[in-house]
This record gives sequence, structure tokens and C-alpha cells, in this order.
Amino acid sequence: MAFSLRHLIGPPDAKSRRIVTAALPKKWPLGCLSLAPTPASQTSRPGPPFPGSAPAGTAAAQGPTPARTPASSGHPSPSATAWSGFPARAGTLPPAPAPSETGGETPGGSGGGGTSPGSLPPPAAGWGGGLRERESRNAGERAAAPGSRLGGGAGTAAASPRRPRRAGRGRGLEIRTRSVEQTLVPLVSQITTLINHKDKPKRSDKTLQAIQRVGQAVNLAVGRFVTVGEAIANENHELKEEMSVACIEARRAGETIAQLTDVASLDHPESDSHITIFTDKTGVVKAARLLLSSVTKVLVLADRIVIKQIITSRNKVLATMEQLEKVSSFQEFVQIFSQFGNEMVEFAHLTGDRQNDLKDEKKKARMAASRAVLEKCTMMLLTASKTCLRHPDCESARINKDGVFHRMRLALEQVIEIVTDSRPNGENEMAPISIYSGIKEFKNKVEGLRENLYFLSKENLSTMLEVILEHTEDFTDSAYTSHEHREHILELSKQAKMELEQLVSVWMQAQNQKTKDLMEDLEVAILKTCQCMNELKREVHSAATSLAADLLKYHTDHMVLKALKITGVEGNLEAVAEYTCKLSEQKEQLVEMCRLLRHVSGTEPLEITCIHAEDTFQVTGPQIISAAETLALHPSSKIAKENLEVFCEAWESQLSDMSLLLREINDVFEGRRGEKRVYLSLPRPGKHNANLKALKPVKLDTEEQAKIAKLGLELHLLTSDVDSETEKWEDQENEIVQHGQGMSSMAYSMYLFTRGEGLLKTTQDLFHQAEVMYF
Repeated sequence: MAFSLRHLIGPPDAKSRRIVTAALPKKWPLGCLSLAPTPASQTSRPGPPFPGSAPAGTAAAQGPTPARTPASSGHPSPSATAWSGFPARAGTLPPAPAPSETGGETPGGSGGGGTSPGSLPPPAAGWGGGLRERESRNAGERAAAPGSRLGGGAGTAAASPRRPRRAGRGRGLEIRTRSVEQTLVPLVSQITTLINHKDKPKRSDKTLQAIQRVGQAVNLAVGRFVTVGEAIANENHELKEEMSVACIEARRAGETIAQLTDVASLDHPESDSHITIFTDKTGVVKAARLLLSSVTKVLVLADRIVIKQIITSRNKVLATMEQLEKVSSFQEFVQIFSQFGNEMVEFAHLTGDRQNDLKDEKKKARMAASRAVLEKCTMMLLTASKTCLRHPDCESARINKDGVFHRMRLALEQVIEIVTDSRPNGENEMAPISIYSGIKEFKNKVEGLRENLYFLSKENLSTMLEVILEHTEDFTDSAYTSHEHREHILELSKQAKMELEQLVSVWMQAQNQKTKDLMEDLEVAILKTCQCMNELKREVHSAATSLAADLLKYHTDHMVLKALKITGVEGNLEAVAEYTCKLSEQKEQLVEMCRLLRHVSGTEPLEITCIHAEDTFQVTGPQIISAAETLALHPSSKIAKENLEVFCEAWESQLSDMSLLLREINDVFEGRRGEKRVYLSLPRPGKHNANLKALKPVKLDTEEQAKIAKLGLELHLLTSDVDSETEKWEDQENEIVQHGQGMSSMAYSMYLFTRGEGLLKTTQDLFHQAEVMYF
């Protein structure tokens, strides 16, 4: 039984929709019941498990991840549903009214002081640290506890920060995942179709039958849905009470809607003794809102099970990692690492499914970055642990191994922070503001003066500009910024201050007297200020991207890494020390490059990817140095050599990812974001494709499929026109047709002659054929 209303309800049939929704009455604003889906272009694609996954920040290129059903569950959980193609816009259901008619409890009214994911503080985008192990396990226990901060039922209704909760009213349920939102779409469609009808004095039998059919479909689907919810409640005792209450509310609301829509058999005018949808519209609206609220509550509670699965999987990985740290023999290490690999694969599947289901693109980017760290560190952990076991007295080997374990723990905690939408101790760390985002906000405020001269103070604009110019100091103070770029940035910063002063002067005058000349001067000042900020944005973008392009080109040969490998095998400690200094310089250059690119990334996901790249270079550099020192101390050790190779490959891989990231940043700046890359030259069949690999099938998203379908329809229409035209020429006795067929046959024979084939054997035959064609 699928845990999804999409399969249980389905869209209303065209006939019912046409009859019932003849027009929407203006006095029935039902936007509160609607979760309108966004265009299909915003759909996501499944992400892969760690092996073979795409680099962080390129989640769109990831392959499918198989859905996984918990072994302990006899019924599929929401994670078992293939979640893709969901709207990207957030949806928040309104609070349900007190169900006085149904006798049920108010959603969120039981369970005490729990709150939903909507009340949790949003996670920060920083990558500096994570939860301590004890705190993270406590978070896992809270995720599984009824009424916890992680959502559901009584604890699922989130208190609004703007107004206190009133008695008898539930609290809004914020929908954070695509699967929950898309599951509600068909239900919302059915209910909206049901209650958006005209108040006609005469109603036909078709209208009454359509209304009853939709109401019965809603009730039947809700009944099936509740059955699945009750099964989940029986298998998860910590959620049983909240899930049972939500299921009862949903069932009652569905039955109420079915009763109110039982109008097909009415042969008499409505009376007070028979309440229907035509006589009690308020009751229908209340039942609909209660139904949506309770169904959403069931889905959010079920989503907590998915969160619990991820936390449980993470705890298993952490426990096995502790055993790996304490292992003292190769045989024991091999056994434990085999178990660790299986647990990491399970964790990869769970987190991949969750990443695809997240609606927040910023969180998806953070999840992709954390999963990329875990993927790369898994191989590092293997070789670093083997090296430490082979050389237990080597300090550099121990430092190398400890660094890998520490980084994996941070990545695991980062995943849990994203999944639970929490921060350590409830703190809300804010990510640093980039120059792009600051300029965008500043321009919006300046352009807003056209509509309202009094909505902000001049101090606010001055402060915003000061913050932007303070961030430009990252460029002007950088040792890697060219002198030309530095001078241009300083000049534009000075010009921006002057333009703002002029704008404020005209703005203050316009507040006192709105003359035509002053308003024209204000418009000119606004345009000049925005133009100056655009030039500043273009200059910092040029400075960052040119530096990145130069550095990536300079380091493509990986000469320092190659030298470290050679000198390490030779056991030359002095040469290793020399090249480690050069690698440290290279690391500082790349870290500075990432910091500058973050300012011009253009989007939050790309900004997070830049932060992840900076962290990777910052951590991997010292790990390569410690691995090289270990090899230099033990030059004949194959394990130490393999370990250095793994860390060097991670460095090279990150440099390759930076090239892709730089290309994406340029695409965003030039307005090419979202376009699919195509090859300008394709291999031709024949001798040139002997070594080509087979092309992999590409999974197109819904928008691309729709475009192809539209083009196919247009091609079909054109083909029909051509066919209708050629029907006129099907007469074989038509002279023009006969001449055309003859010329076509002769031309084909001449073509075969050029290939040494066909009936024409000699040059004389060819000339004769040409004469026949000409005459």
C-alpha cells in the first residue's frame, strides 16, 4: 500500500472538473487551501550514494538512488516512495479551526509543549564545526520522542513568532520536504474543485453527481491513507499517540466531507434537517481545513521516522568509527572496516534520498558538500588507518589518521544538523554576507525610493553601503589581486560614496516638496547609484574569476604533488620539507581564491560550494604534508606510498571541481544559469569512434520532456501538412512525378559510383548517365 495520496486520489476527472468548477465565486477566497505546484523545471534529480557521486555543488548531475524500505517495517515508509518532480516552492498550511462539529481534538492540541520543524532555528551555512557526540545523540533521542522539537502531532504544530497561540486553534505546519508537499497536491485539488462552485438556484443532476463523486473519492482516499498511518503508528510506539490522534481527525474530516456532499439523491429542496454543501459552506471549509491539517500532521510525523532512520544510521557509523580508531591488528581492522563499509552505504542511500527531498536549495548544497566529504574520506580512512597500523610509532601517521576521523565526524554532524534543522545549543549562526547579495539588497532599497520616499532612513542606506565596501577590502587587501583591479575597486568604492551622497541630498529635498524637477533628479540619482554598484559588482567578479582562472591553470600540472611523491620515496627529508612549504603556499593561494569567489558566486548554493572548497583545501593540505612526511620516514613502505597517493588524488579532484565551479559562477553572472551544456562537435561514426565509450542514457526532467513533446507535436503537424500535399502527387502517370523519380534514381546511381558500387562501372557510364539527366 503506497504511502502517498498521489496514488490514492489522483486528479479529478475532466468531466467532474468541468461540471463542478464552472466559475469561482469572488466571495470564496480559497487560496488558504491551495498548495499550488511550481513549474516542473524546478524538480530535482535523485542523488547517488557516496561511491561515484558528483562533486559538491553539482547535485543536478547525480544519478538515481534506489528507494529503501526499513527492514523493521511491514509497510513502506515515506522514504520508500520514489520522490522526484516535486514543487520547489514552500507551502505552509493554515491552522485548523476548532473541530466543534466533529468532536475531535484540535490539531496540535495534545502532547504539551512540543514544536514542529517550523519552530526550529535555521541552520547556518558555516563549516567550522559540529555537534559533540553526546549532544548529537541527545538530538537523536529528541527526534524520536513524542512532542519533541523535531516535529509531529502535538509537537508538530509550530507556534507563530508573531502572535501567541490562542485556545482552540492549532499552529501552522511548515512543509519542508517536496514529498510531503506533493502528496498533498491532489488532495488540495480535489477539495478546491469540490467547494469552488457557483451558487446556482437550479442544479442539474450531472452537477450533483459530480459533487458527490468527488466527495466520495476524497473520503475513500483519506480512509486508505489513514490505514497506512495507523500501521505506521503501530510499528513506531514513540509516535503512536500523536499519529493516532492525527489519523482520527483525518478520518472524521473525510467522513464529514462525504456527508456534506451526499446530494445526488436529493429530489426535494434543502431543509434544515439535511445539511449539505449548498446549505453549510462554512462547515465544508472547516472540514477541509481540518482534513488538510491532520493529513499534513500525519505526513510530518511519518517524516520524523525518516529522520530517525538517518540518525540511527549515523550513530551506527560513529560507533564503528570508534572501534576502528582503537583497533590494533590488521585482521581485526579488516573485519570492522567491512562492517563500516556496509553502514556507510546505508547512510549514503538514506542521506541521498533526503537530499533529493529537501526543498531548500541551500540545505541541499550543504548536504551535497557533507556527502562529498564522507565519500572522499572513506578511502582516506582506509589508507591512513593501514599506514598507522603498519607504522604505529610514527607521529605523522597518527596525525594523518586523526585528521581523517575528525573531518568525518564533522561531516556526519553537519548532515544531522541539516536533517533535524537544528544547531548546537539552539544557536543560530549566520553566514557571512557576500558582496553580490549585499549589492542586490542595496539596489532593491534604492530602487524602492521610486515607490515610497519614507520607507527607510538615509542611515540605513549608508550602513548598507559601508558593509559592502568593507567586504571589498577582501579584494583590495589580498596579495593576489592585481594592481589594476585593486585601483579600479578603490575608485568605484569612492564613486559609490559620492553617488549615494548625491542621492540622499535629492531624496531629502523630494521628501519636503515633490516637484517634477526634483522627482526627475531623484530618478537620475537612483540610476547613477545603481549603475555604479553594477560596475563595482562587475569589477570584483572580474578580479575573482581572473585570479581563479590563472591559479587553476598554473596548478594543473601538479608539479608540487609529483615532487612530494618522488622525494618521499627517496627518503629525502630536506626536499620533502622544501616542497611542503611550496604546498602550503599553494594552499593559501587556493583558500584565498575560494574566499574571493564566494563573494561573486551569485547564488547561495554556489556560495556554500565555495565555502566547502575552502574548507577542503584548508584541511587536505596539512594531511598531504603529514602523509609525505610518513613516506619520507619509511620510503620502502608501500602502504605509506598508497596513502600519499590517495590524499594527492583528493587534492587534484578538488582542483578539477573548482574548474567546474568557476564555470558555473560565470554562467550565473552572464545569465546562462540553468542552460544545458552541449558539445560543439560530436564524434562521427567510423574509424574515429573506435575508442569511444558507450553514451550513458540521460534522464530528462519534466520541463525538458514537455519541450520535446511540444516539438514532437509541432513536427507531427508539419508532417501531416507535407503528407496532405504529397497526396496530390501520388498519381504515377503524372509527368512531373515520373521525371522527378528518374532524376532521383540517376543521382543515387552516380553517388554509388563515387563509392565504387552500383551499376555504373566506368567513367563513360557516368558521363552517359549525366547526359541522360541533363537532357
